[in-house]
Amino acid sequence: MSMSQMSEPGRPTDVPPAEPSTASTAPPSGRERGGLPLSPLLALATAAFMAILTEALPAGVLPEMARGLSVGESAAGQTLTVYAIATGLTALPVTAATAAWRRKRLVVAAVVTFAAANTVTALSSDYLLTMVVRAAAGVAAAVVWAELVGYARRLAPPHLVGRAIAITMAGVPLALSLGIPLGTLLGGLIGWRATFVLVSVVSAGLAVWIAASVPDHPGRRSGAREPVLGALRLPGVVPVLFVVAAYVLAHNILYTYVAAFLDARGMGGARDTVLLVLGVASVAGIAVTGALVDRLLRPLTLASTAAFLLAAALLAAPGGGAALVYPAVVLWGLGWGGVSTLLQTAVTGAGGDRAQPLLVTTWNSFMAVGGAAGGVLLDAAGPGSFPWTVLALLVPVLLVVAGARRHGFPALRAPEKH
Repeated sequence: MSMSQMSEPGRPTDVPPAEPSTASTAPPSGRERGGLPLSPLLALATAAFMAILTEALPAGVLPEMARGLSVGESAAGQTLTVYAIATGLTALPVTAATAAWRRKRLVVAAVVTFAAANTVTALSSDYLLTMVVRAAAGVAAAVVWAELVGYARRLAPPHLVGRAIAITMAGVPLALSLGIPLGTLLGGLIGWRATFVLVSVVSAGLAVWIAASVPDHPGRRSGAREPVLGALRLPGVVPVLFVVAAYVLAHNILYTYVAAFLDARGMGGARDTVLLVLGVASVAGIAVTGALVDRLLRPLTLASTAAFLLAAALLAAPGGGAALVYPAVVLWGLGWGGVSTLLQTAVTGAGGDRAQPLLVTTWNSFMAVGGAAGGVLLDAAGPGSFPWTVLALLVPVLLVVAGARRHGFPALRAPEKH
């Protein structure tokens, strides 16, 4: 998805832990107590949920939104593309421009931007205006993605960092797999515009929750810069980013135009059910990943890729109806559910904090490419080309994960770089 996502942006990921004299007065963190503080972690997970829901909701109401904007479905699909492009292109410059901001104020501002952008989307009948506010929301998402992992690492004791990341990143597959089906259902019941209004209201409530429960941290001191692009020279970073690019591209080609794919299989009326099945399977993938990622990063990443590969093979089978689509969607969800956590954990282990903006840029750039490429494939070759494209992308992913056994996806994880 965009993952999508995904994945995910001044910045606790670039900031060393605050000295006691500069940190805000906040309750003791999970790191200090030896446990995980659920309220702030769940608030951050909800921020990830809203970032992805804001981005991907058009996929669930694409035909209706296209009619409301008086454009074709492929053009309406670019509302996802422009969001992802804005996130990918602004991750590095926004990180630099907001480096001195206090962290909580930055996250709250991003969530308020989601609320405003969704409100304008709900009211607009102008395609250009809609694209502009979608781009603004994408910039806000760049902020959110770079903040999530840094906050998770600050809040968790060292032996639970992977689990804390899993909790915060759980919002990504939950939004794609549960939030979008719910949005699709609501779009049919109350209309797509009212659905966007509802998302705005939830975003406003989330801003209040974050302000009340998430600890604050100071921004980066002037001159405290890390060579972000230098992380590309670290062993393992490039293989992880390749996996991010190809996996996210494969997912978004299929997911963005899943309505068109189901229509071609005679299952257009089952769109919300199919997405719900994808969501339930993703929850199972999240649960397994969250429990095991601190010990089994490599096997889980191999299993995730293999599950999506098998799903694509089932979807590519000629004449396959519901009997093949539903098992394929289950496998797709199991693979996709934990992938944002797996790839965030892998890039942090390989490149530390300075690799996070690279992951954000890669993830969201290829979400954008997925939306655009899916539109081209839809117009040129039809929706039947989607699963074959997924197969072509995921075979190299499986080979790279299998080959990066020392760095990137090691059998035994080394301590994270800071």
